[in-house]
Amino acid sequence: MTLSISPPSRMVKSRLFFSQQLTHRPAWLLMLVLILSVWAAATMGAVTITWSDWLAILQGDDEPLSGGAYVLWHLRLPRILFAVMIGAALALSGALTQGLFRNPLADPGLLGVTSGAACAAALTIVLLAGSGIEVPVALRYWLLPATAFAGAVAVCFILDSVARWLTADSIAGLLLTGIALNALAAAVIGLCTYLATDEQLRSLTFWTLGSLAGANWALTTALLLALILAFWALRRLTHTMNALALGEAAAAHVGVNVRALRVRVIMLVAVLCGFAVAWCGMIGFIGLVAPHIVRLLVGPDQRRLAPLAMLVGAILLLLADTAARTVAIPAEIPVGIFTALLGAPFFLILLARMRRGS
Repeated sequence: MTLSISPPSRMVKSRLFFSQQLTHRPAWLLMLVLILSVWAAATMGAVTITWSDWLAILQGDDEPLSGGAYVLWHLRLPRILFAVMIGAALALSGALTQGLFRNPLADPGLLGVTSGAACAAALTIVLLAGSGIEVPVALRYWLLPATAFAGAVAVCFILDSVARWLTADSIAGLLLTGIALNALAAAVIGLCTYLATDEQLRSLTFWTLGSLAGANWALTTALLLALILAFWALRRLTHTMNALALGEAAAAHVGVNVRALRVRVIMLVAVLCGFAVAWCGMIGFIGLVAPHIVRLLVGPDQRRLAPLAMLVGAILLLLADTAARTVAIPAEIPVGIFTALLGAPFFLILLARMRRGS
């Protein structure tokens, strides 16, 4: 008996075409939402921005900018781009963390990575001032990012070691480890707060609540270079991350060096979190919410998940920062409050869905 395979029907062809197009449409939709969010963030605020202010910047005259054009170029545009890139960095670190631990609840904030970076920065603020060491002005911008990076790396490797010791797929053990690391970091930050002077206390408050008020073109350029390098490294990791989703044993059978992959992902997450925390303080839940939104749209494939998560993270943080600086004009509310108001209910809903699915 011979088997004959008939060509796919029109309905099957239409379904295949629709499924292929669906993976491209979210990217264009998210880009449109991001552009509209940038426009809204640039025009909203204590100072009204008009078309003449945009034209003054585009013309590039030798005359110094004034009024709305000055606010737009020197204050809002750097802050907007900074919010976009910080949101993208946090979302990418969240997507990588969830892929590494094969855990939908994994997040650099929940697992103590951002707390470790903030703890290292707090120790630097308090202990360095007490030691009397004079730091050159040119190095001050890079000192806190370097120490925050070291703190994030330390917490990542501790977490990875504990995850190896715990049973595979132990969500409760992984989350409890992150809670313990968060508590330890919070204790150290609290001790630094107790020992800090009034000036240091204001800096520590910035770290615990999060703010994008310190954005400028120099920091934006540095973060852009870091994101370019991270995106270049991401292209080399997506295929192996997809293999790791099947389990460490299955990934090793197809030729993936799981240990080297863990190290590369941990270093990349540490770099992204270190940069974000060092310049913006602790901003939580972006790395948890953004990958889940994208996963609902395009599925778990890291080749699409990670880049689109960066877009969603950029949109979420930009909207949160816009609300933070416009809700209580002329005062400014810390952006970490708005991200927590967004992320905490989402986290509870996610836990409820996982309980119903179990």
